[in-house]
Amino acid sequence: MNVFIQQFCNGLTTGGIYALIALGYTMVYGVMKLINFAHGELFTLGAYLGFLLLVTLGLTDAIGPALGLAVSILAVSLLAAAAGHLLERVAYRPLRHSDRLAAVVSALGASIFLQNAIMLGWGSQYRAYPARLLPSVSVDVFGQPVPLIRLLVFAAAVVLMLLLWLFVNRTRMGLAIRAAAIDQGAAKLMGIDVSRVIALVFVIGPALGGLAGLMAGLLYGQISFSMGQLYGLKAFTAAIIGGIGNIQGAMIGGLLLGMVESLGSAYVSGAWKDALTFVVLILILVVRPTGLLPERVAEKL
Repeated sequence: MNVFIQQFCNGLTTGGIYALIALGYTMVYGVMKLINFAHGELFTLGAYLGFLLLVTLGLTDAIGPALGLAVSILAVSLLAAAAGHLLERVAYRPLRHSDRLAAVVSALGASIFLQNAIMLGWGSQYRAYPARLLPSVSVDVFGQPVPLIRLLVFAAAVVLMLLLWLFVNRTRMGLAIRAAAIDQGAAKLMGIDVSRVIALVFVIGPALGGLAGLMAGLLYGQISFSMGQLYGLKAFTAAIIGGIGNIQGAMIGGLLLGMVESLGSAYVSGAWKDALTFVVLILILVVRPTGLLPERVAEKL
């Protein structure tokens, strides 16, 4: 039971990070029917921006750990959002009315460019986050000590997901995003600026992905320029499991994937955890080809 509780908490934490990244994939696909292959690199960029602020610039030493971390969270989200907006303007907007294959090739090119830019900027070696940024204390969960950092990361991921859900379902701009996701033509006829909606999606998704990168750095302590490949693949898998294009599905898929990985590592083998991810994907798609929560589509009259 102690092992189960420990791995359950680990799975929730990892799943929260996957879910935040998956939201970027699913929001872009929901509106544009395009897979943003560069999203994993935006996650990596967020991790390195956090390293720049916390280690290179030493914000925690200059203004204190709590305030330094708060400033880093705000700065990473804004800078990652700006990078996502620039990516949309340069790599996707000029090809919006072209063949979809052109946009896919542009996305792959943007992914390669960003990964190499990060490598040239920070080097190819691993970078380490400060070990004592957060207090190394544990919290008792059903009699099992769980590191505080894991609970904080999971809580932050849940808060961000709830805020996104409230924004999409309780605001006028969220209504515009949902309308554009269902039918862009009808949304334009109703006076919705679809270009503005797409630009907003490329701001929100990268902001969440960048914050997920910062969380991964704080949680695991080490980052690398290629980490976005694996995390991006896992998050994309989570989005497919949940139902690509469905925000709630991305959240559920991310958490489910994190649980499968963590429990699989404990009870099967750590060497098989990546394989178990895709076994679960195949099983779910065999039973439900559209994912757990399929995307809403427009009804043709």
